[in-house]
Amino acid sequence: MKHAGWKNDSGVLWLVMMRNDDLFDCKGRELFDPLHKADAINTLVSIGDKRKYYRFRPARFYGGIATADCVGCCLQCLFCWSWDKVIRPDRCGTLYSSGDVARRLARIARKKHYHRVRISGNEPTLARDHLMQVIRLLPRNILFILETNGILIGADATYAHDLARFDNIIVRVSLKGCSEREFSYLTGAVSRGFELQLQAVENLHEAGVCVQPAVMMSFSSPEALRDLRVRLGAIHRDFSDPELEEVILYGNVADRLKDACLRYVRAYDPAATPNDQI
Repeated sequence: MKHAGWKNDSGVLWLVMMRNDDLFDCKGRELFDPLHKADAINTLVSIGDKRKYYRFRPARFYGGIATADCVGCCLQCLFCWSWDKVIRPDRCGTLYSSGDVARRLARIARKKHYHRVRISGNEPTLARDHLMQVIRLLPRNILFILETNGILIGADATYAHDLARFDNIIVRVSLKGCSEREFSYLTGAVSRGFELQLQAVENLHEAGVCVQPAVMMSFSSPEALRDLRVRLGAIHRDFSDPELEEVILYGNVADRLKDACLRYVRAYDPAATPNDQI
């Protein structure tokens, strides 16, 4: 096992990982299967119709949106701003029914005169029945933005068809890097997970769901981003121009990236985040 890098004209180091298998990342950490992890985490954060959440809040993103922050994710992204909930889902959060969540979101939206709501924080597509019921209980004049890594939707096309039943939903699939190798290093998961992310975009598009791919590209070379655009464009030409995400240095994100020897091209202080990242 080894890792190497090359520098561009600006002196930025791009990480290149080289290994003959898909069991370890370039730091020697064992990779996990995100589908198996999803099953395991689900047992910790949901019971029947109830799922764990750790807060409900108004947020400035999307021009103003009511937000329910859930607990539990099937990835472990090193740049995640909610890392403590990701790695300790059994120690945080409170169980809420789908009705409780829908009412709280609608109440925040009415109070703030928002027209959008979302579930954020960790991965909303865990506890599938709970998610569907939350969307079903929301007023139809409120737009639900589903922010997801897409893993479960990519693994099961029926998930996309279930979401297609709602006409007040947009699904934003956040790709973790521009390639399989970047995905594994950023998330700790086997590279197949990246293929599932791309498959989610395709499944949603084919089901008729309004879908917007986004990509975390703070760790990617221009060539990697160009290659990803080609792959997305092969699904549909509109997807060749994905939303570009860059790291926001919430909490101890910077220290965590440093410990992992992971360099970003560009990142932002939370208080100075540009409008195109909000």
